[in-house]
Amino acid sequence: MSNSDPGCVELSIVVPLYNESESVGPLVAQIESALVGVQNAAEKSAGEPYAAETCEIVLVDDGSLDGTYAAAVKACQTSSIPTNVISLRRNFGQTAAMQAGIDASRGRFVATIDGDLQNDPADIPRMVRHLKDNDLDLLCGRRERRQDAFILRKIPSWIANRLIGHVTGVKIHDYGCSLKVYRGEVIRDVKLVGEMHRFIPAWVAKITSPDRIGEIGVRHHARQFGQSKYGISRTFRVVLDLLSVLFFMRYRARPGHFFGSIGLVLAAIGTAMLSIVGFAKFGLGQDIGNRPMLIVGAFALCTAVQLIAIGILAEMVSRIYMELPGQGNYVIHQSQQSGAVSRNSSPKIFTSTDIDTPRRNAA
Repeated sequence: MSNSDPGCVELSIVVPLYNESESVGPLVAQIESALVGVQNAAEKSAGEPYAAETCEIVLVDDGSLDGTYAAAVKACQTSSIPTNVISLRRNFGQTAAMQAGIDASRGRFVATIDGDLQNDPADIPRMVRHLKDNDLDLLCGRRERRQDAFILRKIPSWIANRLIGHVTGVKIHDYGCSLKVYRGEVIRDVKLVGEMHRFIPAWVAKITSPDRIGEIGVRHHARQFGQSKYGISRTFRVVLDLLSVLFFMRYRARPGHFFGSIGLVLAAIGTAMLSIVGFAKFGLGQDIGNRPMLIVGAFALCTAVQLIAIGILAEMVSRIYMELPGQGNYVIHQSQQSGAVSRNSSPKIFTSTDIDTPRRNAA
């Protein structure tokens, strides 16, 4: 197995960062301390010598403006755990940053955690063990004694969690908790767009089964540095994203069914109206020029034709999209690694030019 292949390390910790220059150093230290427990447990059970390469940390700077990338590189250089620091070209959002980290991860198991020190990395070993022992594909953290504002954070979160659970059918109490552990082969099959990181359990359930998703209580701490990037406005965005999730979960592979169904209903209504008007004109000899039913029926029929045509085009686009290689929703600016997987390898820096060149050549 190549050192760059997924599954060549046991556990990857993915951390999206945005303006967390003060938090990233202490966070890496906490993760490093927590991972030692994972490695020692694996050492005792497998009887193999300790190896730092059994885990990795993936830090993704999402276009921060406060020197987060430099702070992350510094933390990376002092960490005994192999660490990959990625800097995105601009602020793409938490979903894209998380996707970038997942794409760069190589672990058989992948854990995601926020970079603000509110999640506790010490919970990760327990979560990994629980996921393995219960043969789960995803284990979600549920924040106990949550240290957030009641009005601005807890109430909107409570509403969003119940709304998402009702619509998707995946009953998770804390969709907003970023501390989750996945099987690598499962989460790497999920492609995130927009603000879809909140709905990862729903996507995983679509790939596997809701029975393979679990939940466990985790610790939660008050924010030590900076300001929260969340607000009550995100609740409204959750509703909009939820509509998108509902559509994609049901009709992503068959969008023509969605548009076609509406089109057929309108076609039936339009045909019925025009049939009634036609019978009045040609069967009863009545004047139909001023009847609203004529206009409504014609409009419904024309709209039906358009929707059916859109459905056919959507089916064609969907088929073409599924044939394409994975398309990312982020652009990497630069990347630096420490604790090289191979002892003879050295840190590399990748630019967006390096990433884009193969695609341009292929075109």
